[in-house]
Amino acid sequence: MSMRMRWFRCAAFVSVALLLGVTACAPPRSSRITIGAKNFTEQVVLGELLAQEIEAVTGQPVARRFYLAGSYICHQALISGRIDAYVEYTGTALTAILKQPLPPVGQREEARVFETVGKLYEQRYKVRVEPGLGFEDTFAMVVRGDDARRMGMKTISDAVPHASTMRLGVGYEFEERPDGLRGLEAAYGLKFDGNPRLMDLGLLYRALSNDQVDMVAGNSTDGPIRTLGFVALEDDKHYFPPYEAVPLVREDSLVRHPGMQQAMDKLRGVLTADEVRGMNSAVDGEHKDVAEVVRAFRASKGL
Repeated sequence: MSMRMRWFRCAAFVSVALLLGVTACAPPRSSRITIGAKNFTEQVVLGELLAQEIEAVTGQPVARRFYLAGSYICHQALISGRIDAYVEYTGTALTAILKQPLPPVGQREEARVFETVGKLYEQRYKVRVEPGLGFEDTFAMVVRGDDARRMGMKTISDAVPHASTMRLGVGYEFEERPDGLRGLEAAYGLKFDGNPRLMDLGLLYRALSNDQVDMVAGNSTDGPIRTLGFVALEDDKHYFPPYEAVPLVREDSLVRHPGMQQAMDKLRGVLTADEVRGMNSAVDGEHKDVAEVVRAFRASKGL
């Protein structure tokens, strides 16, 4: 086992241990609804969207527990009752949380993945997978715009002849998950320059902009892609499964707080990918307050 792998697993163990320790010492569940989010801009935007809509429907304040590291920590917080809901992506739920194999390329339809995820969450965790918010946020292999034009790169396949000279930057989760780096390399025959540089998600685009890496594994709706003139390469072999953004809500929370379901119903299909990019850019590029950005978006939709 490599030193990198040991470090990653040690860090994950410590994070889980801390979460479980907090849970063990915690008082009974609060009567206040608590919404969680992972530790990147889009997740905080979506968490704030859920929280504001629930507050508008119920008239009650909602607690926020944002920046909860990665998918596994959010999942543990949800099933332990530390949070009542958060937004997940169906492909991530399928592979990284539910540990299901990647479906064959011809069986990766959004509806089929949603159905599988919904059944397993209900059976295993008594968690409801709500209808999607209206957009998909897939993984995106991102390069600088100048490099894309100079090398003629529009698709991931276009990058294959150049990969041996390119330094790759990825988040810690992407290196390990079954729908992540190793499968991508195998599917496309990618061979990068050395081992990938592992870093927090918030640092990926800074490293790309500063020429510290030449390609990063980001997300298709990331604000800096548009703001900084980067190019997201098309997944022309359709390696990645659907990543529909869906709220996950504890079923007992819906019983205790019926207004949550009303709020989820109002948010069904409310977002487009471009609207999410716009909010992400407003927060990351223009340094606007997340709550104000979400409030303005809700007002534009009459929510």
